[in-house]
Amino acid sequence: MKTNALETSLPVAFGYIPLGMAFGVLLVGLGYDWWWAPLMGVVIFAGSAQFLAVSLLAAGAGALDAFVATLLLNLRHVFYGLTVLDRYRALGWGRYYAIFGLTDETFSLLAGSPPHAHDRRYVLSVTVLNQSWWVLGCALGALAGGVLPFRTEGLAFSLTALFAVLLVEQLLKSFRPAPLLGALASAGLCLAVLPGKYFLIASISLAALVLVILPVPRGTK
Repeated sequence: MKTNALETSLPVAFGYIPLGMAFGVLLVGLGYDWWWAPLMGVVIFAGSAQFLAVSLLAAGAGALDAFVATLLLNLRHVFYGLTVLDRYRALGWGRYYAIFGLTDETFSLLAGSPPHAHDRRYVLSVTVLNQSWWVLGCALGALAGGVLPFRTEGLAFSLTALFAVLLVEQLLKSFRPAPLLGALASAGLCLAVLPGKYFLIASISLAALVLVILPVPRGTK
């Protein structure tokens, strides 16, 4: 049975649209015009980085602070981006957009798809659809935030909730205890010995090292 990109992307829509709406509401709440939200969704397309940008804007942070914080936050893309290099070389000119649009959720969907689905049209369609859900959510939230009163406390937690849902879905599709336990152990160790501001990059780096060391199961590329 051929894998359909729209069907594959729908679970992300249920996360991206409300999450994008939360971002749009937060941004408009800072006094920005509504169109900034979908524009950031098109140009930046990084949920965690956009929520970080809202926090930095609210705190009056400078350009250098924003650059360093965003670099550290999105450095995780380097680790899983390396695993799709061979697949993306076959996309031709489309690989530049696919690289730009490689989010955590898109990577999760592509990693969980059967090998026969990894053709050019499928990869690019999933990437376009995922960004479309996000931009749509940003626009809807910004428009709603401009005309309706909202309390924005706790909205930023929706990003964490989305990651949790994607983790559960990935475990249900292909559960291998060794990578999960390795990542949990890495996070626990870094949380115990490192200050909060170093936790994210240290735990990701250590978890990536553990995954490199772990043997690859037979039949897995």
